[in-house]
Amino acid sequence: MISMSLGEPDFDTPSHIRRAAQRAIDNHWSHYGPVAGVASLREIIAEMSNPDAGICYQAEDVVVSVGAKMAIYNAIQTAVNADDEVIIPVPSWVSYSEMVKLAEGKVVTVKTRYEDDYCMTPEQFRAALNEKTRMVILCSPNNPTGSIYSKEQLRALANVLRDWPKVMVLSDEIYSALVYDGKATSMSEFDELADRLVVINGVSKAYAMTGYRIGWMLCKDRAFVAACTRLQGQQLTCATMVAQAAAEDALRASQTCVDKMRQEFAKRRELICKLAAEIPGWKFRKPQGAFYLFPDVSALGTGDEVAERLLEEAHVAVVSGAAFGCPECIRLSYAISTEEIKEAMKRIKAL
Repeated sequence: MISMSLGEPDFDTPSHIRRAAQRAIDNHWSHYGPVAGVASLREIIAEMSNPDAGICYQAEDVVVSVGAKMAIYNAIQTAVNADDEVIIPVPSWVSYSEMVKLAEGKVVTVKTRYEDDYCMTPEQFRAALNEKTRMVILCSPNNPTGSIYSKEQLRALANVLRDWPKVMVLSDEIYSALVYDGKATSMSEFDELADRLVVINGVSKAYAMTGYRIGWMLCKDRAFVAACTRLQGQQLTCATMVAQAAAEDALRASQTCVDKMRQEFAKRRELICKLAAEIPGWKFRKPQGAFYLFPDVSALGTGDEVAERLLEEAHVAVVSGAAFGCPECIRLSYAISTEEIKEAMKRIKAL
């Protein structure tokens, strides 16, 4: 069995980060810490998150949490009340909609198009907005599609928001370090959104630290930050201190390890796209970031049917696009070795 279903790097956490965690243990980082995170970690997060132009973040704008997932959950729980509407472009990560439901909000999905590289257009966005809209959730680079909103596309969405001053924006940028052509654009480049933008990121994907569970949110609305901090204090007290020490070392040390991993993923992207182009019935857009291929397989059946057939007959595990709101597709992770990619795609092609 070859699994192409996992959403995590197959690399080991870099050795200097592991040593930082070991030092933290030896230095007795084994007690409670600040609810919003260690001050020095919050400082480097703010420093690294500041765009060349746009919103300028400070340590006080940061809340460190148990992975980006908890940061997203806290933001939604803090912002969304019963019957508030949250706009989610699909395909989308599976947990967004479930978190909205846990907050008793209403999910409003916007079905993006293959022709638009699965990016929501300003026309689609405008049509989905109404007086009940509380939040829009964007993910760029995107899971599961690997698509990236250009600066012009984000600017167009920000322009739509001028008519809706009470709508918050949650920008999930957990894959921002894994971009292959150029640099990802952040909503934080538009300073007019400062009082209603929540940016999410973390160390899981960029540094192969998924199990360390360190992520964060950034927001200039100090009242919102305080509310998220109070919520987190009742949930979990603080993120693990040893993991916070390791995360700080990851951010402050040389970023060579990130560059090497990105270069390797870029090679794998070229390989899987080349092999996928040889499979009859597959239609796909070349991913610009993250480490997923998201082909439309509707010529062969539904995503559920194709995924089941690949599992049973080719012994390759993929994820049906139905999980992401796109039942005509499947998601393949290329966060596996080159040899496994070659073998998996060989088996798929042979069916």
